[in-house]
Amino acid sequence: MSANEKPMLILRDIHKFYGTNEVLKGVSLEVKRGELVTFVGPSGCGKTTLLRLIGGFTEISSGEIILDGQRINDLPPNLRDTRICFQNYALFPHMTVAENVGYGLKINKWPKDRIKVRVAELLEMVELEAFGDRMIDNLSGGQQQRVAFARALSLEPKVLLLDEPLSNLDANLRLVMREEIRKLQERLHITTVFVTHDQFEAMAISDRLVVMRDGLIEQVGSPIEIYEKPANEFIASFVGYVNFMDGRVESIDGKTRNAVVATEYGDIDIRLEQDNVRNGDEVLMVVRPESVSLSLDSGVERPNVIRGILKSYMYAGSIAKCTVVIGDKKMIIDQYNPRDAQQFLRAARVEIEIPRSVHLLKKRN
Repeated sequence: MSANEKPMLILRDIHKFYGTNEVLKGVSLEVKRGELVTFVGPSGCGKTTLLRLIGGFTEISSGEIILDGQRINDLPPNLRDTRICFQNYALFPHMTVAENVGYGLKINKWPKDRIKVRVAELLEMVELEAFGDRMIDNLSGGQQQRVAFARALSLEPKVLLLDEPLSNLDANLRLVMREEIRKLQERLHITTVFVTHDQFEAMAISDRLVVMRDGLIEQVGSPIEIYEKPANEFIASFVGYVNFMDGRVESIDGKTRNAVVATEYGDIDIRLEQDNVRNGDEVLMVVRPESVSLSLDSGVERPNVIRGILKSYMYAGSIAKCTVVIGDKKMIIDQYNPRDAQQFLRAARVEIEIPRSVHLLKKRN
């Protein structure tokens, strides 16, 4: 988005109460035109409530929702330039595929010939052009999802809202439909707000993630920013698996930003990327399973290497998932393209090399 381009959607200090229960506690966010933003977080964090507020299906308690420069707080769903795909698709079983897709156009009193042309365009877009006369009950789950998507796009909304639209599909079909949604969204350049509890799905499909907890936004960023540079322990744990190591910053080179973190297993050298970490700070080292390397204990002291006992080594061709016990703690390690797996025997002594790019989280006082 250029400096002069206004965001398509602005959420400004959004609050939502159900009685005395405050579900949203002051949420603010800007969504760019053509961007796919995903709200993600544990159950009860407020992500679905926020989506329903944008669509007008739930009444806002306070704050502002601004769509393309217009305040839409008080508009009903049918007068907002948004469309939603619900989790259960909400298709009409007594209608054909074409009738479902054209329903919104009919309600908006489009001429029949225009509806026919538009429905044909939409069915071709979602690769269902041969299914227009078929009844909904005769479609697979993935085909029904495409019909719901086409119906939501029929009136060319400014913002498309997706409420866990893939949750009813099996794992393989979810992967296929995830790619198709992303491909369509990019081709149409439609601003999209996606809600899911699946953090892996969110990372795969999104331009930006909005990680929520207890009615608040914890962090906003690209998938790689959220994964590699989580703002706190909750985010590090929620987005992917993580190993935490306690440490204390012993020294920082002001020029090179090389730092030494003292741990109970010895000193770890890192390249410090954060500006808020100082000498003497107590920290958590965020060690992702795929970022460390595993080898048999050579008996040679090397920098950033700690030793432990291999308790499990599950070889599955392209990946091996390992559990290593270090003192009274366990570390999970993923090895990709593992070779010579037979050398790792249960209870073998192993070396774990910690990368210098490890992310640090300051402990709260």
